[in-house]
Amino acid sequence: MKKLVYLNFNLFLIIISLSFLAFGVAEFRNVENKAFGLNEKLTFDVNYGFVTAGIATFSIPEIKTIAGRKVYRIKFEVNTVPAFDPFFKVRDRYETYLDVEGIFPWRFEQHIREGKYSRDFSAFFDQRRNLAKTSEGVFKVPPYVHDIVSAFFYVRTLDFSKMKKGDKIKLQNFYKDKTYDLEVLYHGKEVVSVKAGKFRCIVVEPLVQEGGLFKSEGSILIWLTDDDNKMPVKVKTKVIIGAIDSELTSYENLKSPLKAKL
Repeated sequence: MKKLVYLNFNLFLIIISLSFLAFGVAEFRNVENKAFGLNEKLTFDVNYGFVTAGIATFSIPEIKTIAGRKVYRIKFEVNTVPAFDPFFKVRDRYETYLDVEGIFPWRFEQHIREGKYSRDFSAFFDQRRNLAKTSEGVFKVPPYVHDIVSAFFYVRTLDFSKMKKGDKIKLQNFYKDKTYDLEVLYHGKEVVSVKAGKFRCIVVEPLVQEGGLFKSEGSILIWLTDDDNKMPVKVKTKVIIGAIDSELTSYENLKSPLKAKL
């Protein structure tokens, strides 16, 4: 009798193991993404006062494989226009390699060229071992930790329909050598007009401590289309010597119908 029970138990384990092999094990989370996809490209004028000082672009030029996972290669670039270069030349580039299914990063790069200041930083996120490996060391990180670009794209996938003014989304962002709490404050809805058109938007404010896309002394407000794309339409950033407005001028290859355009 004991032998029969033992054999039946072993048979049960074999069946379970074969089932996992047949259907796969959910190693990571799966996030529904109606917001963005391959070949999306968004272009912005970066305005300082009444002057267009630069051009910024978000683009998703390709899908690659990192650590056995399909990832979006996402680029954010900011360049001052030639007329502004003599005053303060900027050539900034950020890249994140974002898991297609789980919407979390595997790699982050930051290349800053602003006047005489330059900085290069990169991190590989070992999401299986919860480690960030950088040129400055290896650091323990929480599951699904973000860089600042991946956090922005993750927020684009979220459902804001049931949120109220003052609600916060809580994320965690790694930069340099530590993990920071990153909260995104929901401000409600507005209609915004920019060169690319007139849009119904939701307004959010990332409460960035460090490692952001802008060196800010104050708030960063972002207007996202109030539809599945959550496409950024406008960014207003307070800096030490005034404010910088980034406004959408063109968009290509959106993933979902642009229902928020008026």
